[in-house]
Amino acid sequence: MALVSADTRISELLSELHQLIKQTQEERSRSEHNLVNIQKTHERMQTENKISPYYRTKLRGLYTTAKADAEAECNILRRSLDKIAEIKSLLEERRIAAKIAGLYHDSEPPRKTMRRGVLMTLLQQSAMTLPLWIGKPGEKPPPLCGAIPASSDYVAKPGDKVAARVKAVDGDEQWILAEVVSYSHAANKYEVDDIDEEGKERHTLSRRRIIPLPQWKANPETDPEALFQKDQLVLALYPQTTCFYRALIHTPPQRPQDDYSVLFEDTSYADGYSPPLNVAQRYVVACKEPKKK
Repeated sequence: MALVSADTRISELLSELHQLIKQTQEERSRSEHNLVNIQKTHERMQTENKISPYYRTKLRGLYTTAKADAEAECNILRRSLDKIAEIKSLLEERRIAAKIAGLYHDSEPPRKTMRRGVLMTLLQQSAMTLPLWIGKPGEKPPPLCGAIPASSDYVAKPGDKVAARVKAVDGDEQWILAEVVSYSHAANKYEVDDIDEEGKERHTLSRRRIIPLPQWKANPETDPEALFQKDQLVLALYPQTTCFYRALIHTPPQRPQDDYSVLFEDTSYADGYSPPLNVAQRYVVACKEPKKK
């Protein structure tokens, strides 16, 4: 029943999103005429080589209208982003419900039967579709945006992806990419599934062994303070694996769609670090361990 209800709500949201996209285009078309008037007014002023009281008053009115038009379009776009976020949340809830019920959609078989190449593609898609934080003027990025950590009382939800510190078969400890199954407030512990061994490896871990992954990308052009900076020590997901390793930030993202360039600790190289490798914002978190001497 819950799955049917989610499907109905998703269908409603998609219809609402479609209407908002149409409104965005209508708003943009309506404002285009005003922008053309601004350009033409500036051209006349240059031709006459003077700024008369008439042109000053006219431009003030045109720019006031342009600002109102831009704010109206911005509001519609924010409402659209909210709809997209709600759709993604419902899809995730539906996936978790199906997982608990032991049901899997044909397009998403149990992870334990998934080919490694398919899993790597899904992880890459997850990184690409991580939403970009777009704050209002003066608004600071929230926790779990880029490099900003979760608040001290934050509890990750079922289905959330985290970096989890677990014991390997050989007894050593390593950080793996995992999915939250549940959290016990009484025991103050998480149950998580290894993303690479879903249905096989389940771990019960204390909160200090869990690092929630970012829920938004930070925009380097507007919120550079929400990104790790050059030479900061981090844990980064090694390309084509599901394990996090210590690394130094080589170059932070320069544009919203850019990855980090990182140097992984690697004793096989003379300086102790690998050549620069790209890792998406979604898979770079603060390192809780001190830097090796």
